[in-house]
Amino acid sequence: MRAHPSKQTNGFTLIELLVVIAIIAILAGMLLPALSKAKQKGHGIKCLNNMRGLTLGWTIYATDHDDRIPFAGSGTGVSGAWISGTMNFNPANASNWDVTVDLEKSVLWPYAGKSAAVFKCPADRSLITPTTGPFAGRLTPRIRTMSMNQWFGGFGNPTMVFTGKPGWSSPPWKMYRRVTEVTSPGPADTILFFDMREDAINSGGLLISMAGSPSTPAQTEWCDYDLPAFYHNKAGGMSFADGHSEVHRWQDPRTMPPAVPGVLLANQGVSPNNPDILWLQQRATRAQ
Repeated sequence: MRAHPSKQTNGFTLIELLVVIAIIAILAGMLLPALSKAKQKGHGIKCLNNMRGLTLGWTIYATDHDDRIPFAGSGTGVSGAWISGTMNFNPANASNWDVTVDLEKSVLWPYAGKSAAVFKCPADRSLITPTTGPFAGRLTPRIRTMSMNQWFGGFGNPTMVFTGKPGWSSPPWKMYRRVTEVTSPGPADTILFFDMREDAINSGGLLISMAGSPSTPAQTEWCDYDLPAFYHNKAGGMSFADGHSEVHRWQDPRTMPPAVPGVLLANQGVSPNNPDILWLQQRATRAQ
């Protein structure tokens, strides 16, 4: 009688399966950071394109209006700003989510291709749940991250004066009202639009305090909670008056306090010897 041959199996043993799982986990751990960086880079490129589109619209607007530019700050009873309305975390405030309320009424809207996308960095993930309108009761992306350098026209008034705040006032600091006035530091070195943090963006402007400029850096400060965004791996998008845009990496942790979704950033105030403020001051305005 012939012996029955032993049965053989073609499956994996438990040890082999565990080894395969471990290898996959290692490969995933190596690839995920690369994929994350690639995604961040893609957001950065898109953000720069949006900045350029908005800045091109601003340039064409000035050409059509005898070199005059729209001013940065909006607010109650103020007209003539590049954007109206105020963003916040109020779910009843349609400025947060309805493009027809402010964006489509912006003086730059027809000059920037009538595109809502150019008003926002794609890396912004802030959401709100409207209480009215077609998105009522649904988490909805907010629609703007862009703010203009407040030294471009201020609030439309002849001077921008804050009591006891010489670094926030014109004079002594120059407020630009025409493109041809941007002679110092010059169009290629004067920031026009910023990406602003989701917990700080409100009306149309971001004011860089000139306190401490140029020779007393121990006096540098933030203007309340006007801080730029750091959506791109500790870097923020911005455009310049000559039309180019770039992503700048911040250096000081005080420039990047953590954001709490749905909560307004607290006033930051003094920030002595902050290298990021010093860098911004060199690109915001000059003494008259």
